[in-house]
Amino acid sequence: MTINRVIVIVLDSVGIGEAPDAAEFGDVGSHTLGNMARVVGGLHVPHLERMGLGNIAILQGVLPQTEPTAVYGKLEEVSAGKDTTTGHWELMGVELERPFPLYPNGFPPPIMSAFEAEIGRGTLGNYPASGTVILDELGAEHMRTGKPIIYTSGDSVFQIAAHEEVIPVEELYAMCRVARRILTGPHEVGRVIARPFVGLPGHFTRTANRHDFAVSPPKPTTLDKVKEAGLMAYAVGKINDIFNAQGISDYVTTTDNMDGVEKTLVAMRDRRERGLIFTNLVDFDAKFGHRNNPQGYADALAEFDERVPELLAALAEDDVLIITADHGNDPTTPSTDHSREYVPILVTGTAVRHNHNLGIRHFADLGATITELLGTEAPPCGQSFAKRVMRDA
Repeated sequence: MTINRVIVIVLDSVGIGEAPDAAEFGDVGSHTLGNMARVVGGLHVPHLERMGLGNIAILQGVLPQTEPTAVYGKLEEVSAGKDTTTGHWELMGVELERPFPLYPNGFPPPIMSAFEAEIGRGTLGNYPASGTVILDELGAEHMRTGKPIIYTSGDSVFQIAAHEEVIPVEELYAMCRVARRILTGPHEVGRVIARPFVGLPGHFTRTANRHDFAVSPPKPTTLDKVKEAGLMAYAVGKINDIFNAQGISDYVTTTDNMDGVEKTLVAMRDRRERGLIFTNLVDFDAKFGHRNNPQGYADALAEFDERVPELLAALAEDDVLIITADHGNDPTTPSTDHSREYVPILVTGTAVRHNHNLGIRHFADLGATITELLGTEAPPCGQSFAKRVMRDA
């Protein structure tokens, strides 16, 4: 059967056990799904369970199936990094030999001096922090002084937080563009992120006006190959930011996980052209993994699981649905950073085999598989597993 559309949904940070090189990243023992399930007394994801999630790893509350309805397996990351950008790029067929720079002690004085000179004001912070905690720590001072709050994390990010009534959103975006120009060469971070917020001290709330200023992938990705073939490369959520719009034919932003699911469903119903729909659901990582909130994480997974029947019902006979992740972020460990883990992969559709164990594949194999399914040129890295998953292969 000719495949018309591939729909890929990335459950951001939903890892499924430490990778073989986890020790190199300080992540021995990390298991986002497994540890979370144990801490909360079991996960409730009956639809993902039927697809075969419990066949990939032992997860409390998720039973292995004798006849799972999807192809199941896990992916291993090869690139030198465990951040969102690296993970997504590798999923789309580009592996990185050198990781993006990290700043556990904040950004060096030459970077900050150049940034402050260009924006014409001083700054606050400049240290790794949780995005909500740093607002409690510096939000009131920011409102008094008008100085933007600079912070980073375990990701390669330069984040700028500002109250929308103190520094308007467009001015904040302009500051991010300044930082993006400065952060080049050895200081080329994966993303500069605008983090606008509102409210009063003690009650600050980040708004949906977040915007990521990324760098472009160093080589053409699966998205480029799909778009160059004249097919749809439609991005939902922060995908457009992660790829710096490279290889994207059209996109839509989202406010949260459920908005992301809804906009994916709209695209599945309304965009019948051949190609790829690529969705990121960021809340698992941003709201629960980075905040060490296993119960919130588990609840968010259950909420997504409730929408799985809608996604399956929206599939046409010539569609393939793939659910996976980009890294781990174990909410049960002391660290609030990403964790170096395998990620699950579930593949389903009318033309897809049931009850088939894909085993362990590399991240980039996903991108190569998508191009084979759609009949386009392959990305730089990865070996397609299309023939392993299709019924008529």
